[in-house]
Amino acid sequence: QVQLVESGGGLVQPGGSLRLSCASSGRRFSIYTMTWYRQAPGKQREMVANITGDGSTNVADSVKGRFTISRDNAKNTAYLQMNSLKPEDTAVYYCKARFHTQSYWGQGTQVTVSS
Repeated sequence: QVQLVESGGGLVQPGGSLRLSCASSGRRFSIYTMTWYRQAPGKQREMVANITGDGSTNVADSVKGRFTISRDNAKNTAYLQMNSLKPEDTAVYYCKARFHTQSYWGQGTQVTVSS
């Protein structure tokens, strides 16, 4: 069983930055592909970025050039660095760990971009 805990969300002004963390309690963290999703009110959950165990990344076009995903396998933690934040980035951000058919979700962290 894997438990994921997101942190780092909050209120930030447009143009600001936040770094989200996703800490895993499970062992063998490096085998999991880690994915950040977000869900804004009234909208479907969308993929933001993912990173494989060996560090290959994929970032959604809507955040490319502004968001960076990374991981530290020694710390069992994945990160989402968010720069140049826009009001449309406001959402609950979730992380997911996936290995073959196994998937685990965190509880989410709220990010609000507003002046």
